[in-house]
Amino acid sequence: MATFHEINLLAPWFFPACAFLFGACIGSFLNVCIYRIPKGESIVSPGSHCACGQPVKWHDNIPIVSWLLLRGRARCCGRPFSFRYPFVELLTAGLFILCWLEFPPAKAVAGMVLVAIVLCATFIDLDHMIIPDVFTIGGVVAGVALSLALPALHGQAHEFYFVASMRAGLDAVLGVFVGSGLVLWIALLAEAVLKKEAMGFGDVKFLGALGAFVGWQGAVFAMFGGAIIGCLWFVVAALWQKASGHAAPVGPRIETPEGEPTEKIGLGVHVSFGPMLGLGALLYFLGVQRWVDAYFEGVRFLF
Repeated sequence: MATFHEINLLAPWFFPACAFLFGACIGSFLNVCIYRIPKGESIVSPGSHCACGQPVKWHDNIPIVSWLLLRGRARCCGRPFSFRYPFVELLTAGLFILCWLEFPPAKAVAGMVLVAIVLCATFIDLDHMIIPDVFTIGGVVAGVALSLALPALHGQAHEFYFVASMRAGLDAVLGVFVGSGLVLWIALLAEAVLKKEAMGFGDVKFLGALGAFVGWQGAVFAMFGGAIIGCLWFVVAALWQKASGHAAPVGPRIETPEGEPTEKIGLGVHVSFGPMLGLGALLYFLGVQRWVDAYFEGVRFLF
């Protein structure tokens, strides 16, 4: 039987292709989670069905492909399916490939779990301005557990697995407390200044969950990187609103079944911050970790 390295040598495209297909299938499942979890519905039963009540047959439920073949409409009644469905599937598949190409297999798998949590939390927050506990508290548990099982998630390596596991677990727990504590104190200070709630407690728990995967450095970057992303989005949305004369979305939505929001961008308008935290964490995990960690290491030597 060919080994993993032999297959990778003979067909370097094989495992990235598997990551893409796996990601597309997971993305299809994430669409179910995004739609049903906020409603308190089961993500297992019943199976996929159209808004008219007819079940979706398996050949009409192939990720990405079925939406394209059906031109975004249900076969049974012709109702349009949101572009979000193939978008989430394609985005998940692309990020899964990126994880696979960027990291060794163990860390890539942990990264795929992080991607799934971030995407679900992002689209639910955009739709409902909430982040369910299954992605916050559940994310903390998953992040700490994966850190203990796969020390490479936090770059820990030691000749004794137990030592590396404990170090990675400590990094994860530290990320949880630094991430959640940072958001909590910023929220409390902003509330004291503005005299109203400035940030939901879901964001506090969500950054704690992200910190379990990316450590305290990643949590700090996600917080301030997310704030910068939010400011840039606010400026772009305000300029678009002024130029077009139409109300800008209150969050970076792609498309939702409920339609676009009508509230205008401005001071005092509530904006989903979870997607920005999630994007900041993914940027750290998939791209800028080495530079951010080097910066914090340099700052440490100044004191």
